[in-house]
Amino acid sequence: MATYKEQLQKAWHAYEKEHGSVPATARDAVQWAIDNSLIEEPEVDPLAKLAADMADALREEYATDAQGRRYRVNHAVRVTKAGVQYTFWAIIKDAPRDHMQKAFIQRREQIVGDCVQLATDVEAYNDMKSDQPPIPMLFDFRDDVEERRYWRGAEAA
Repeated sequence: MATYKEQLQKAWHAYEKEHGSVPATARDAVQWAIDNSLIEEPEVDPLAKLAADMADALREEYATDAQGRRYRVNHAVRVTKAGVQYTFWAIIKDAPRDHMQKAFIQRREQIVGDCVQLATDVEAYNDMKSDQPPIPMLFDFRDDVEERRYWRGAEAA
């Protein structure tokens, strides 16, 4: 039996096949898939929904320090115990160093994983479209980081 995500992928491909190879929203594809009985609306666990909403809200909370730097207030660490993944949140100013070190390492690993996948996707696309100029992709972000920090500082001033 297909996993939940595989069912959603199958519904997306059916939507795309019926509507043509054009960009579309996931919401439109989901509504179409429900209307065509390819997927069912899930029953929602209210605590799971609230916990997910809280995690989103925690991820989006920022503050400004005495030097004018806008920083993320809450930081998560994912831990797996007995095959179950838990996410522990802490407020940066009160968090133990060990928690913050793990949080920073995990976020960096997410970024690296995203870069590896982006490089693979760009290479695959360029190979699929070899009749067109390849889309270049650079992964040295030092200048980008400094430029964004500069402009954020300039906007704050």
